[in-house]
Amino acid sequence: MAPVTTTLAPPSVSGGAADAIPLSRALVRLLLDRHRRGLPAEVLARARLHALDSVGIALAARPGLPIGREVIEALSFGGASGESPVIGGAERLPPALAAFANSALAHALDYDDIHDIARLHPTTVTLPAALAVAVPAEASVERVLSAMALGNELMCRLGAACAPTGDGPGSDWFLTQLFGYLGGALAAGIVLDLPEERIVSAFGLAYMQMAGGKEAGFGVGATARSIYPAFAAMGGVQAALLSRAGVTGPETALDGAAGMFRIYFGGARPAHTALLEETGWTWLATEVKPWPSCRLSHPYVAAALALRERLGGPPQGRVTVAVNASAAKLCRPLEQRRRPETLQDAKYSIPFMTAFTLVHGRVDLATLGPPAVRDPAVLDLAARIAVVETLPDKPGHPPAEITAETPEGPVTVRRDAAPVPDAEGVRAKFLDCLRHAGLGADAAAIWDRLHARLQGGPAAAFLAAIPRVGG
Repeated sequence: MAPVTTTLAPPSVSGGAADAIPLSRALVRLLLDRHRRGLPAEVLARARLHALDSVGIALAARPGLPIGREVIEALSFGGASGESPVIGGAERLPPALAAFANSALAHALDYDDIHDIARLHPTTVTLPAALAVAVPAEASVERVLSAMALGNELMCRLGAACAPTGDGPGSDWFLTQLFGYLGGALAAGIVLDLPEERIVSAFGLAYMQMAGGKEAGFGVGATARSIYPAFAAMGGVQAALLSRAGVTGPETALDGAAGMFRIYFGGARPAHTALLEETGWTWLATEVKPWPSCRLSHPYVAAALALRERLGGPPQGRVTVAVNASAAKLCRPLEQRRRPETLQDAKYSIPFMTAFTLVHGRVDLATLGPPAVRDPAVLDLAARIAVVETLPDKPGHPPAEITAETPEGPVTVRRDAAPVPDAEGVRAKFLDCLRHAGLGADAAAIWDRLHARLQGGPAAAFLAAIPRVGG
């Protein structure tokens, strides 16, 4: 398969002959041009909100979740130390390790932002990658936000071009991880002020690390599903640093004979015209999550809340959940999904999340913690849930349909989406995350302080303003 090339005029050429160049270079050139011109006010405002959302989640993840402690312990083995801060603690690690730690914390609660069509969590990769190199690079917070937004744009364009469903190319990959190697490399490269040539090379070095098979999600019992984006954040930073030092990666990493599209997607590739659209921001369709569980469960949470309200409480009889091919993967194996072994499994299970919502009438950090997997009322209701695969599949949200058998007959509720928090909703979520982290008394002041730090100044000042959890 010959490299896929596109025609893109070099920035210095006006009206002259155009060059046919590999897709990696075309993407880097397009995104760096946006960085140099400066981001629109709307994009910067959204970047600030999503950055604060990610920081709040990371702070909330530190207490009560063993995996946060386990990750930091693993990364500190042998006395690893550096200049890059770990959110919510006193630890400082080398950049690539700090990127891993902060990305793991940002995703551990399954509460991070998501682009539905692309089916990926962009900020949980790009913000940790950008922040990891910001202190040693003495970068401004404006540069960090630009790097994060452009890394998000790259990831979302790649994911939206694939538009995965339950089957077909992309369905068996965590696209956050797979494309995150590239998004992390771009974000770190921009913060490091690397030129086009070096970031193109970093893409090639990121490609050499790519991974992200979904077995950690399709299987049961593993806690590592909650940290998979961290591998991409770490790998992206490492790729940027290697390139900065002079290591050269393959320019045809995306579209070469053994490039990403051929190796990872069976030869299938999206039209590169969509990837190189010069106007618009694909990333702006990314939404902040209202509930700390897998995004494909969210319409079922919304439907269960509506059904519970109609019934006046949890159903007492049989419950049938209708799913499509994408949502069906969160229902198999059914018995294990009804009785998850880990909190990570619980959040990835549509039968469990449906039962949990019907029993509690709320899904939040206060209720959906490690003890939830042993809740007898939830387990009893989950055992009465049957799953039927009858709904059509599509990119993005699955439709959700739940039917409860009652003495008066069946009651059915259908939902096609979940609510989207607005700016005030993001702030309310941040305050709740800080309450969960034990910082509730100061949460509003912390929001104001961090939001002010994101208006300008050194990134180090923003990082220094993030409080420690537990002191």
